Parts: sequence; C-alpha cells; structure tokens
Amino acid sequence: MSALTDLIGKELGPTEWFEVTQERIDQFAEATDDPQWIHTDPVRAADGPFGTTVAHGFLTLSLCVPLMTQTLALTGYSMGVNYGVNKVRFPAPVPSGSRIRARFAVQTVEEVTGGEQAVVLGTVEREGGEKPVCVAELVVRMYR
Repeated sequence: MSALTDLIGKELGPTEWFEVTQERIDQFAEATDDPQWIHTDPVRAADGPFGTTVAHGFLTLSLCVPLMTQTLALTGYSMGVNYGVNKVRFPAPVPSGSRIRARFAVQTVEEVTGGEQAVVLGTVEREGGEKPVCVAELVVRMYR
C-alpha cells in the first residue's frame, strides 16, 4: 500500500490562509497575457459587477499546487507532476486582498508506469465567503 492509497477518502486540511494581493493578480495577468479590467483596473472594477478587482479563476486554480503541498506531504516518491484537471468550477470570485485556504481529498489512486496517479478533489474557500471559490478534480502523478 502506498502513502496515496492510505489517504483515499480522508480530508486533508484546511491549509493556512493565503492572501491574494493585487500585485499577484497583476503578475498573473502579465504572465498569461490576460489584463482584462476586472482583474487589473481597480478604478473601473469599482463600478463593475464585483465592486473591486478579482483574481483570475486560473490564478485561483494554480494556487491549488502550493496549497496542496501544505497538506499532502508524501514520502517514497522522487517527484510529483500535475497531470491534468478532470473538472474545475469557480462558484464565487476572489476579490483582491482576500484570503483563501483549501481542503483536499484523495478520491482515487491507480498504478501508472513508474508510479501512481491520483485524482484529488480540491476545494478552495475565501475567508468570509459563503461559496467555494474553486472546486477542482486535480490529477497528479507521483513517481518513485
């Protein structure tokens, strides 16, 4: 039995709170060539649907990686890689300056050449929010 299979069905987390700053949002916009005003223009965004700038959904999704490493401390593997995402939803926005944290649950594990592949359900919440800001089935491969 592996460390991953031992974790099937167990909730991991919550993680520590993580602040999503405007600077990080701007850096993500620059890196991904996605400077839409709802993310990068605080003046215009103040009159927009969210009343302020908000993080890109894919920024929130990408933050699952560092958040997951807080809860999924595995040994016996030489490396892990993000293999994909089966399903992802962004039920609520992440306003600039918000704090987020996540919970994870290993759903399935299967053997693959050189290691194991797991589907991990990640649920990211915003401090004070009523709905999750990201729910994703993350596919990770851990190599021996």
